[in-house]
Amino acid sequence: MKQRIFSLISILLGIVFALALIEVSAIAWLYVEDGRYTPAAELFERTQNTYVRDTTKGTACRYVDTLYPHPYVAFVHHANPPCGLPWVNNVGLFGPDFPTVKPKDYYVVMLIGGSVASQLAQNQKPPAPRYLEEELNNKYVSPNGKPWMVLNGGDGAWKEPQPFILFSLYASSVDAMISLGGFNEHYDFRPYSIERLEAPASNFLEVNPFVADENFGDAAIGWVMGRIAGSLALNPILGQSHAAYLVIRGIEAAAKGKDSFKSTKRTTIPGMFELPQDIRGNADRVFAVQLGLYQKYLRAEEVVAHDNGVKSAYFFQPVPAWGKTLTEEEKRVVGDLSYGDLYRRIVTGMMTLRERGLAMFDLGDIFMDEKGSIYADHIHYLRYGRADESHGNRLMAARIGELLSQTWGLQRKP
Repeated sequence: MKQRIFSLISILLGIVFALALIEVSAIAWLYVEDGRYTPAAELFERTQNTYVRDTTKGTACRYVDTLYPHPYVAFVHHANPPCGLPWVNNVGLFGPDFPTVKPKDYYVVMLIGGSVASQLAQNQKPPAPRYLEEELNNKYVSPNGKPWMVLNGGDGAWKEPQPFILFSLYASSVDAMISLGGFNEHYDFRPYSIERLEAPASNFLEVNPFVADENFGDAAIGWVMGRIAGSLALNPILGQSHAAYLVIRGIEAAAKGKDSFKSTKRTTIPGMFELPQDIRGNADRVFAVQLGLYQKYLRAEEVVAHDNGVKSAYFFQPVPAWGKTLTEEEKRVVGDLSYGDLYRRIVTGMMTLRERGLAMFDLGDIFMDEKGSIYADHIHYLRYGRADESHGNRLMAARIGELLSQTWGLQRKP
């Protein structure tokens, strides 16, 4: 009996020692990789950008579990249990319901774009601050003298033509439209891009697995792997383990790179948006084609706005790769910055639409004088505490308000 107990103790001690060795090795590896000791909880946060993480914080649900197919804008969100978001509105986005008939007791502005636009309007549940709406109500008299209402027309990974489509659906219900974008579109300008600007984000394939180029088997594998990763991150013990973080990072990488089932379909979603073979690989031609497509949708938004008597303004968002001296904290989270020159070239090309009468504005320098940290990840801004305050979003709202005042002739409140 004593010998058996001794053997069990030895085995347990061996297991503990092995796990401790693995954990120490993981800490050492990540220390070298990061240049400092980083708590496991902070590392787990990096596995998702802040927009995705904030949507599912405190739950075992993945971001894709909150998504819902939409017949025109590809994907929105839902309020259905167990993973739905109770503060989702009537169109699957965030904030006030979208009206069918233009309200008479507000001056209604639709803010369209991707996740940065969605956060500026506010994608978290009340009483989280509605940055742009508060800025306009606090400082400016609306054109009809009524309180400002900002409809949140942005969502994670959205790019043109999703903003154009959403605005077209509700243009008769609003008084004004503000476009804020550029970053999500830049991915399709890269020299090795093989799809048109309009190719839907992978979120569309995940909420419509039967039309994905990968067959349903791959979609199911990705779902299971992602759920395992999310559950491990929420575990009170494993969530503090650097070794577990490395395992999860490997799982996520495998899920993204999965290609175990080759598609035999002749008609696929990616195939519908392929660039012609003679354009692929030619950086200048890819850029020219995508710029033409991007300009087309903003020109179309302007036509829709004019036809419906809607004021309009177009803003290109700042990026970590240009216009700000990054803090050490920001450098650890913003990722690869090699896209900076390409992004600025896109902005320059889009700003030529001012010659056609569009109210175009470049926000690239709004953080130039900021010495503290603004960016929480590759593009989103830090938000603080339970009040969800955000210096970056406040600065963005203030600059947009100033430029709207100039281009729309707004009267400033005393």
